[in-house]
Amino acid sequence: MGLALHKTEIKNEPKYTAAEYLALEREADERHEYLDGEIYAMAGESPRHGRASVNLVRLIGNHLLGKECDLYTKDTKVRSGPLPQWRSSTKGLFSYPDLVVVCGERKYLDEYQDVLVNPTVIIEVLSDRTEWFDRRQKFLRYQQYLPSLVDYILVSQNEPAIELFHRPSPKSPLWEYIAATGLKSRLLIPSLKCWLRLADVYYRVSFESEDSVQTAKPRSTKKTRKTERQSATKKPAAPAKKKKR
Repeated sequence: MGLALHKTEIKNEPKYTAAEYLALEREADERHEYLDGEIYAMAGESPRHGRASVNLVRLIGNHLLGKECDLYTKDTKVRSGPLPQWRSSTKGLFSYPDLVVVCGERKYLDEYQDVLVNPTVIIEVLSDRTEWFDRRQKFLRYQQYLPSLVDYILVSQNEPAIELFHRPSPKSPLWEYIAATGLKSRLLIPSLKCWLRLADVYYRVSFESEDSVQTAKPRSTKKTRKTERQSATKKPAAPAKKKKR
């Protein structure tokens, strides 16, 4: 989603070409996405969205240390559209995913090197206003124009829930769907061989429930787990003996 984006239309007619959009975007103070000739402004993020995004950057970034993969955050654009004669085209999508991972050689749209065209993994933290767009319009473009993409991940900010769309090989028309829910669950990003524990992804993220506000806590340390096992195996105290009268 590239932040908790709320899109505000800037211009209807005439449509902008991809080259015109990039010229404006590279001079703009705020970020905008591009879809088939239209430019849309992006709103700020909620605290839950921000915390979940930061946690993901920390977890995946640490996992990728020493590996041939690069992690990019929400200020990196991804082009999903026809590449031949792209400058004069009004067809396609320029998006700002929350996280992007490229494994192997990085490929850029042009000499500015600020638009990726070969992501391996894209992660979006969902918002209520843009969830449909992330699930439908974006994913359709990603499937059509990004043969390098093998893992597309959607992260809820309203509950501990992560969804993974994975294709076994690049360009494959088949996608596998896996979902993990609850703070005790975990999910594997196959292309990175990276396990995400939902308790870590949602660390210090508060969820409002009918009865209370639940906040995710970090997983137990070894010492804590040992104490928990001892408590679980400890026999109950024997009842007190009655005194003889």
